[in-house]
Amino acid sequence: MSTKRIEKMSSALHRILTDKIVSLNESLGELTLVIHSNDLSNAVETLRDHADLNFDTLMDLCGVDYSHYGGTSASDSEWVGKRFAVVYHLLSIKHNCRLRVKVFAEIDEMPVVNSVIKIWPAANWFEREAFDLYGVVFSGHPDLRRILTDYGFIGNPFRKDFPLSGNVEMIYDEEQKRVIYQPVSIEPREITPHVIREEHYGDNL
Repeated sequence: MSTKRIEKMSSALHRILTDKIVSLNESLGELTLVIHSNDLSNAVETLRDHADLNFDTLMDLCGVDYSHYGGTSASDSEWVGKRFAVVYHLLSIKHNCRLRVKVFAEIDEMPVVNSVIKIWPAANWFEREAFDLYGVVFSGHPDLRRILTDYGFIGNPFRKDFPLSGNVEMIYDEEQKRVIYQPVSIEPREITPHVIREEHYGDNL
């Protein structure tokens, strides 16, 4: 977005949402708004309906696991804050403006945020996906169930503490004549790519 458009939208957000804003930052031509989870329902309705905002389109919704975030070197500080967040990418067609909204679940052990499906019906399967992959529960969702993994799947694959090989594996049992689950038979291991380049590779590029 242009600098003028960003400044105008940032000013409108501060004026309209006031104390609902935890932070509002601009980086690389994009606005990121962080709001309290308790204010989510009212805030997103305002984002959609207020004439100066009009974020009528939900482009995307995803979960984020902030455990082990940062701290990649001795000079970096490790993440301090709530573990799970839900991120909404919004578009205002009227103002030709995009906005990233972020809300953190209050309880790490059981992350819960309100569903926005009544505001943007397109959130239906996005919320189911975040529930499936991150374990985020969306309060008020009419049909919250797994969308990508099997119904009997254990765990949430996109959590950073989920083992790469999973917790169980599914096989067809010849004796029982049905599909069963059993403990994973593959030994967990870290796979590091080994790249071999010829001598003087790329010298002539």
